[in-house]
Amino acid sequence: MTDTTTEQATAAASGAAATEQFRNRIAPAAAGSDTERVDTLVTALLTATHDIIRRHKVTYEEYNALKAWLIQVGQDGEWPLFLDVWVEHVVEEVAGESREGSKGTIEGPYYVPDAPALPAEATLPMREDEAGTPLLFKGQVTAVDGTPLPVAKVEIWQADDDGFYSQFAPNLPEWNLRGTVTADETGHFKIHTIQPAPYQIPTDGACGSLISAAGWHPWRPAHLHLKVSAPGYQLVTTQLYFTGGEYVDNDIASAVKPELILDPTPTGNGNDHEVTYDFVLDRA
Repeated sequence: MTDTTTEQATAAASGAAATEQFRNRIAPAAAGSDTERVDTLVTALLTATHDIIRRHKVTYEEYNALKAWLIQVGQDGEWPLFLDVWVEHVVEEVAGESREGSKGTIEGPYYVPDAPALPAEATLPMREDEAGTPLLFKGQVTAVDGTPLPVAKVEIWQADDDGFYSQFAPNLPEWNLRGTVTADETGHFKIHTIQPAPYQIPTDGACGSLISAAGWHPWRPAHLHLKVSAPGYQLVTTQLYFTGGEYVDNDIASAVKPELILDPTPTGNGNDHEVTYDFVLDRA
């Protein structure tokens, strides 16, 4: 990764890209929200906010600082980042309460649909000199009862060895380290990629100001993002982490679950790694 890329991967640029992706993909669906449900949820949110103000004796100075910060979040395009880092993990927890199959976790702000279609054994699109430890990620997709799910879809996206995502940082090929793999007739897949690095969420915008003011760290552990689906079954959105990795125990996004931690095995000359993870899908 060049210094130019690092310098130009700003919170504003990343935030604007995440906001645009969200608007194009999801936001229009909110138009049909149920009035009674909106009233219930918004009233509960406001009541909780009022309670915080009363319990902690929030001053006008603090209130105005919050107002200015909320405005800045919007100006920086960081609402997807803020919500995905600090709120989504609880929404996902509720959504997955009744699931019997594989554990899910947050999608995060860097998903892009329609990644290049790839066969059951494939190498993710990457640069000729892509840095990082080569990784073979393999597994099988089955139903809860163990039935293999042929031609299941395994969407995968990840950061590179410098912690940057294609389409959210400059000077990266459009689909770098992104792909949609179709499993074989027995639900098996093999994906050749590189082991991603931990990455720091953007800190030069409003979310970074919050992190600094609260004395938090801004890091996420290294992980693979996945969406796994098959006709007639529930889609699972998840992330897979690496045992012993930095920040696995104190992820800023609170998204790590014990069931999602991989244990890479050295292969070949010991410089490559291999991991296996099987996905189990619930009936729709």
